[in-house]
Amino acid sequence: MAAHRWDPVCPTPRGLVRPVPLDPAGEDGPTKRQASGPHWRRTSQGLYVPASVSDQLPEQRILEQSVRLPRGGAVTGWAACRLWGGSFFDGLGRDGTTRLPVPLALGAGNIRGDRQVRLVREPLTSEEVMRRYGIPCCAVERAVFDAVRLAPDDREAVVVLDMAAAAVLTSVTRMRVYVGAHPRRRRIARARLALALASEHSRSPNETRLRLVWVLDAGLPADVLVNCPVHDKWGRLLGIADLLDPVAGLAVEFDGADHRGAGRHTRDVAKDEAFRDSGLEVARVTGLDLADRPHVVRRLLAAHARATSRPRGTWEARPPASTLDTLLDERDGRDRVHQELNAL
Repeated sequence: MAAHRWDPVCPTPRGLVRPVPLDPAGEDGPTKRQASGPHWRRTSQGLYVPASVSDQLPEQRILEQSVRLPRGGAVTGWAACRLWGGSFFDGLGRDGTTRLPVPLALGAGNIRGDRQVRLVREPLTSEEVMRRYGIPCCAVERAVFDAVRLAPDDREAVVVLDMAAAAVLTSVTRMRVYVGAHPRRRRIARARLALALASEHSRSPNETRLRLVWVLDAGLPADVLVNCPVHDKWGRLLGIADLLDPVAGLAVEFDGADHRGAGRHTRDVAKDEAFRDSGLEVARVTGLDLADRPHVVRRLLAAHARATSRPRGTWEARPPASTLDTLLDERDGRDRVHQELNAL
């Protein structure tokens, strides 16, 4: 079954093509003349793939730049997070179109950079380098750590952590341990701030951005519940609130692109009615709204004021259990068993 467009975990990439150098015989690569024609595409200095190979797939673009790595180096940041399965690490800026350079951790080596790559010149141990789809790749915690520190600002650093958790790559606990073990790395303050604001229950970048407007701009309670199931007094599920302030009785819903269809809109209306009938105040925010933070702040504060003026309803919040570390520990255990069996 194909993965949903908004699934935090991306599918396994297929059909990746490794760049090749020029070959005077034209057998293992293009000749110089062929390379200058329409049937080959240059990926970096002296390396080519057939022109039919598109670099729209993030993993293909990562592979094309990874062949430039020096010995002992690895892709890191968003690129490594993508290789580990993080769907929202697509190598595009917040506008959804601007391409981000592929981060390359050089370790003790060095290469010449250009606009296609971002060079990370920091220590890199052999234990931090693994392989995914044949590509040298930083281990998860190092990859997320670099992605957080390379984020364009502090808020996007929080998005990185939230989406790494959504994809079940790592947890806040594991990242806290990793950050604590590397106190002298550059931009460590950003990593610490992101950890303080991260949530393991967010399911999309804009859900995280909305939560940060709630906390940082509107000054509303930081312990707001994320993707929290709400039940009626008989225990029936009314819906899952993107953000829920259980004290005020306010549910805030984010309407992304997947809410535009008639079916999804109908379900949204039904959920809003169920919430309001049980005594919850409901506010909805769209992606376009997020471009105007003051506007969103005014709406959130107004909704919060309405909620606090209403009598307590019949709804009940049932926050999801924090099971991410358990899932990761179980997966690590299975991986160790597989490695031991393969070694026999």
